[in-house]
Amino acid sequence: MNSKRVTRLLRLLQMLQARSGDNVDGLAAAAEVSRRTVFRDIKTLREAGVPVEFDHETQKYSLPLGYLLPPTNFTPEESLALIGLTAERGRGDALPFFEPARRAALKLQATLPPALRSQVEQLTRHVKIRSPQLNRLADKQDVYQLLIDARASQRQVWIAYDSLTEWERIETTIRPYHLTFINRSWYLIGRSSLHREVRIFNVGRIVELRVLDETFKTPRGFNLKRYFGNAWRMIREPGPDHKVHLRFTQFVATNVSEVHWHPTQRIEQREDGSIDFYATVSGISEISWWVLQYGDQVEVIAPAKLRRLVAKRIEGMARIYRPADEDR
Repeated sequence: MNSKRVTRLLRLLQMLQARSGDNVDGLAAAAEVSRRTVFRDIKTLREAGVPVEFDHETQKYSLPLGYLLPPTNFTPEESLALIGLTAERGRGDALPFFEPARRAALKLQATLPPALRSQVEQLTRHVKIRSPQLNRLADKQDVYQLLIDARASQRQVWIAYDSLTEWERIETTIRPYHLTFINRSWYLIGRSSLHREVRIFNVGRIVELRVLDETFKTPRGFNLKRYFGNAWRMIREPGPDHKVHLRFTQFVATNVSEVHWHPTQRIEQREDGSIDFYATVSGISEISWWVLQYGDQVEVIAPAKLRRLVAKRIEGMARIYRPADEDR
């Protein structure tokens, strides 16, 4: 069998495994081959022991749920990345719900040739990732898995949710467009029947969840980049965007300059070693907390609204730490 056909068969396998199923026309179009070639390749796979199934009702070919492709030949660099990094992120609370990724990495490690396995084991002892403190999402594994299943089958979900916006437990039906991990926790993003718009929900605050029979389709053109807009992190506030101008002292200038904080940021170096930081953000609440982290090493130049907000919070902090005798 020539290498071109082997590549084509592997590609067909990947399509069958990655999808919930497709008919011969869809497979032919995706692989850019004829229907006759698809039929011939499916026959070859079956003769090789691959259990390609055909649903006469839907006219779709697929692989059985749980069927996995044999392992690929990994280079030392690829093995290190998958085992060292994936295993590290999947350990304990490093990234909630990624323990299966860690187990898969350990299985891969066991299949490596002895010399390569020894090399990878030695390297991984010296590659560590220190994550920030995360929401452990205790007892939310079932919720997470139900959301994954609902998104895969494009079915709506009903949730009971402890809302920090309404300050009460709410119930709503969600069309689960996306699951995304941001900063410290997993979030569900989808259209809420209660709010009649797309909202973001912290998985950790979902008290109860049921997958419904009703299906949905993600609106054409919807994506996370458009949904978040120029939010500093994840909270996009209504109204026009704000052009932010911050001035950081020389003491923290290098620290700030080294990090790509926001897609719109621009930094200008000043003669005294300080920097001017510019960004366009959709809302000022999130960035105000970031500014406060730098204490007296940063000044808000603009907008005035952000300057007033930061000043208000500093005044509140000052009242908390004011010596008791000053209030007498």
